[in-house]
Amino acid sequence: MYPEPTGEVRMSLSLRFAAGSHKGMIREGNEDSGYAGPRLLAIADGMGGQAAGEVASSEVISTLVQLDDDIPGSDLLTALGSAVQQANDQLRQMVEDDPQLEGMGTTLTALLWTGQRLGMVHVGDSRAYLLRDGVLTQITQDHTWVQRLVDEGRITEEEKETHPQRSLLMRALDGRGQVEPDLSIREVRAGDRYLLCSDGLSGPVSHQTLEETLAGYHSPHETVQELIQFALRGGGPDNITCIVADVLDVDDSDTLAGQLNDTPVVVGAVADSPPPATDHKTLNTPAGRASGLGRPAPQVSPAPDGAFGPAQPLSGDPEGDFGPYGTDKPKRRRNPWIKRSVIIVAALALVGGGLYGGYRWTQTQYYVGAMDGHVAVYQGIDEELAGVKMSDVYREHPDIELKYLPGYQREQVRDHIQVSSLGQAEDRIGTLRQQAKVCKIVAEAEAKAEREAEAKKPDKDKGDTGEQRPGTQTPGGETGLPSGTNPDGADQGGADTGGVQRILFPGADLSVVTTVANPKDSSAEDPSPTSSFSPEERKLAQQCGQR
Repeated sequence: MYPEPTGEVRMSLSLRFAAGSHKGMIREGNEDSGYAGPRLLAIADGMGGQAAGEVASSEVISTLVQLDDDIPGSDLLTALGSAVQQANDQLRQMVEDDPQLEGMGTTLTALLWTGQRLGMVHVGDSRAYLLRDGVLTQITQDHTWVQRLVDEGRITEEEKETHPQRSLLMRALDGRGQVEPDLSIREVRAGDRYLLCSDGLSGPVSHQTLEETLAGYHSPHETVQELIQFALRGGGPDNITCIVADVLDVDDSDTLAGQLNDTPVVVGAVADSPPPATDHKTLNTPAGRASGLGRPAPQVSPAPDGAFGPAQPLSGDPEGDFGPYGTDKPKRRRNPWIKRSVIIVAALALVGGGLYGGYRWTQTQYYVGAMDGHVAVYQGIDEELAGVKMSDVYREHPDIELKYLPGYQREQVRDHIQVSSLGQAEDRIGTLRQQAKVCKIVAEAEAKAEREAEAKKPDKDKGDTGEQRPGTQTPGGETGLPSGTNPDGADQGGADTGGVQRILFPGADLSVVTTVANPKDSSAEDPSPTSSFSPEERKLAQQCGQR
């Protein structure tokens, strides 16, 4: 399998990385956070607007950065998963301490490096890409509504790019419940190039442009500059953050190994947040050398050609000018369409920003409804947005079959029973389960009695044609009543008729019969199936069959 880490910082394969962040052309602040270190690469795209998306992204990155200080063990995924849960728990605690933070959340995409392989964790719609042999592949899957529609075959990849709900997130770290990250292990090769980015880059910049830019194999620092410029040219509707990292084989070169630098790069909101309390011991770690994550990493000059280690960190120039990168440096020029375009993009950005909050609210709603003939609890609201249902099945209850509920309850379930909380939904489920259980017992008992009665009926097609109306004489001088029965229906001790007597009522059609149990029939001694019911269950039984 994979070789285990030796405990040495210098490994046969190493990372050369750069990171950059820009608030974009529309947003007033930067809610993205990024971290690039010798073992950890991480992007977090905060959301929540006034609910402090920058706080969420900063907190998650600050929690994960501990992974960069430790030599990763053999179980990368456990380390990543535990760190993500810890970050989510920290967000929950922050909201409890300050309710004004309710509604904040963040995406997370991170790679943890051991020197031979990468562990990856992903939540949300930030992305990770791999460029290998000149081909760019997205190695994360967006946790968005439109991606679900693509997976279900309801829309195409092309339609996804312009879908009005393309920013609607299905998963994020927000401190509510347990987060479900995607976790995976990836083998690495010398020459691989990784890109981590927020949707502020992947949105306005096409896959082809990303591939061509990364395949140019300029230094990570230069590539980050180019990518951010492309996003700004595309309108810069959102915060833009990206990390570019190259996998290099330095095992056979003492010169290259001597030029390695493990200084991490911190960009975006986490670089602008107040530094946490620290001590001298902490400052001796890679994360500590990033000034406690509370300040940007020291500005350094671009690494000279052939030098390895982190390139110049980019903290985001408010004018969007990162310097020339070829002959295509954008120039300012007045254009009446620019202002109009900015207003339109701003409106779209506000709508997109609100979609997540709106969706998260729907995920706090529940109702009881029908599913394939039984009862289920749904999470969300019983509405559609642009033809897309805003709810999913939270939990099925196949033991509660609709056919055993009284008619009025069936209609309530089919019309959906609105509840104020998951606890109230579970209470309603308990009530419906008890009602269905009682009605099922009653229905099965009635069905059994009907089957037994049908089985004991004489077959009138087998010679049973000598029936007479009461008072008429049969050839033997008897009335048209069964042997041993007088006209009043009293048993005269005649022959056993198999536990069932055929009674012909005066004035009734000869074909109309009813059955009564013979006292000699042992089945008549069976207790009623409802005899063991409690008083409450007897009340429920009275409702069975009601419409």
